[in-house]
Amino acid sequence: MKHFESFLASKLEDYLAYRKTLGYTDNSLKSRLMHLDRAVREKKADWDSLKPSFFLDLREKIKKEPRTVNEIIGGVRGFFQFLVRAGDLDKNPVQDIPPLQQKAYIPFIFSPDETERLLAAIEGRMRKVPDHFLKDLTLYLTIVLLARCGLRISEPTRLLLTHYRPQEGTIYIEKSKFKKDRLIPVPQNVIAQIDNYLALRSSLLDEDQNPYLLWAPKAKKITPREIYSVFHQAVKDIGINEPRRAMENITFGSPIPHSLRHSFAINTLKNVKEKGKSPRYALPILSAYMGHCKYRYTALYLKVLDAEHRKGLVDFILNHQRRL
Repeated sequence: MKHFESFLASKLEDYLAYRKTLGYTDNSLKSRLMHLDRAVREKKADWDSLKPSFFLDLREKIKKEPRTVNEIIGGVRGFFQFLVRAGDLDKNPVQDIPPLQQKAYIPFIFSPDETERLLAAIEGRMRKVPDHFLKDLTLYLTIVLLARCGLRISEPTRLLLTHYRPQEGTIYIEKSKFKKDRLIPVPQNVIAQIDNYLALRSSLLDEDQNPYLLWAPKAKKITPREIYSVFHQAVKDIGINEPRRAMENITFGSPIPHSLRHSFAINTLKNVKEKGKSPRYALPILSAYMGHCKYRYTALYLKVLDAEHRKGLVDFILNHQRRL
């Protein structure tokens, strides 16, 4: 990624370093702050130029959907709040910049059957030759963890061998989003898959120096790009060609790896309801399991009942638009 080049460059790097010490792993923050860096350079701005009007103009010129614009301005606001705390500024000039009105977002939801078909498609594409089998199995197990445990895409890639506790049947997730550590129980069938994977890995590798639970060559981590590639090929294989749609005041997301986390949460709450219990009583437990810092983040999953409900919303809006 490019380096910052404006007069704020050193301050921006200090902010990113500070965030890293807090345990944040949001790699998109630098790309958001690049919008600020570029605008400062293009306008040859100095400290006196950084007034609310400057940021209103910046917001206007970012040609992206409102949600993305708000995320960029939010990242910039956080940076200037850091400068206020450091004593470089008396007041945050972005503090009162209002967000753009944005559409409601409903992620793609896999039904339990679609999740099974997705995993079967990935398993079916694994190459049964020594040079490729371990890597393919690693990627398959990574997506299993996303689907069965509701992990974020960055979480399984950072797991160390020591984070897996087979006697307890748990995985320790360290310093994830919101700086939260958590210890989660793993379903029995996933424990069996991890144990089989580690046994195979031990038999195939004479000198295994990789400290990560999910193996990659040269003692490195697997990358999100590899996960995305395998995931999208499987989505294509099972015929889920659902595009991202912006309709009325709602944006319906297309299938992405993070959809498996959404699906895990929604299908878990559906199971609770089918057992005759209130999903709201399950929110504290599910919130802790998924690593949310506030219950309201978990409560967002109550807006969609299941994959069929989501599909019904899409079909309803499409039919309404056709009649107009």
